[in-house]
Amino acid sequence: MKYIGITMGDPAGIGCEIALKALKNDEYRKKSIIFGSKEIVSHFLKLLGINKDINVINDISEFDEDKINIVNVVDLKLNDFQFGKVSKICGDAAYRYVETAINWALDKKIKAVVTGPLNKEALHLAGYNYDGHTEIFASLTNTKKYAMMLWSEKLKVIHVSTHVSLRKACDRVKKDRVYDTIVLAHDTLKRMGIENPRIAVAGLNPHAGESGIFGNEEIEEINPAILKAQSEGIRVTGAVAPDTVFLKAYKGEFDIVVAMYHDQGHIPMKLLAFDEGVNITVGLPIVRTSVDHGTAFGKAGKGTANESSMIEAIKAADYFD
Repeated sequence: MKYIGITMGDPAGIGCEIALKALKNDEYRKKSIIFGSKEIVSHFLKLLGINKDINVINDISEFDEDKINIVNVVDLKLNDFQFGKVSKICGDAAYRYVETAINWALDKKIKAVVTGPLNKEALHLAGYNYDGHTEIFASLTNTKKYAMMLWSEKLKVIHVSTHVSLRKACDRVKKDRVYDTIVLAHDTLKRMGIENPRIAVAGLNPHAGESGIFGNEEIEEINPAILKAQSEGIRVTGAVAPDTVFLKAYKGEFDIVVAMYHDQGHIPMKLLAFDEGVNITVGLPIVRTSVDHGTAFGKAGKGTANESSMIEAIKAADYFD
């Protein structure tokens, strides 16, 4: 399998635009299929001045390297929605793009799925009550143990929890979940070519709890998970004070940091690599990478969006064997 599926994301956002900008590169175009809507793709080809024909396919055997290959999942029209506006119809289309691409990956027609950004409000309006792409992929692939990993050349982070309140995130710091996340980090980096990954586990509390002075989660949940992973030969360190662990990883001491909750991991990543960051759902039976930004409704439809993260997401998908 050499082909990569790219989902268009919410049609009212910048997903289609950044996908087509990325596919101006011949190397990426010759192995990519857009899962989206033909009329929207056609509109952006004209807007961006990309002189390529569209090839609508229903099977991988119909792929044409000289054209923009798309699966016309939803026959959406430009008059059906407005760029930059939340709508039920766009939420439904975005979900169906993802669902179709997942099915192609499960059927081994494509090697990976790269997702454009969707809008959670639009998704919910359409009746799909997921927190985001990660949960959609886990549900549709029947995956129980999974995690969100943020990848860039500068820093790599994986999360114990993501889209829950901070109060609930603290409650989810449990030995089994921390251990599973360490294992997912180790196995994923090995698949991406790092033979013996160096993993740091961030503490939950200031100073990693300071021996119980600022909290007991490190003593009762995090450190026991680390010891279990170490006993199995995994190269893992912690719990490391969260105010220094990301700097240590950035300077090359560690290959990846296990973050305890969403913002603990996302803030340093977006500070260091906002345009280059890639979101990877790990633990799935298929490969899924994504841009690490939202729909950017303020820029939608204008042709000014930055495609850097989409290019990095395509590159990251190629790292997997």
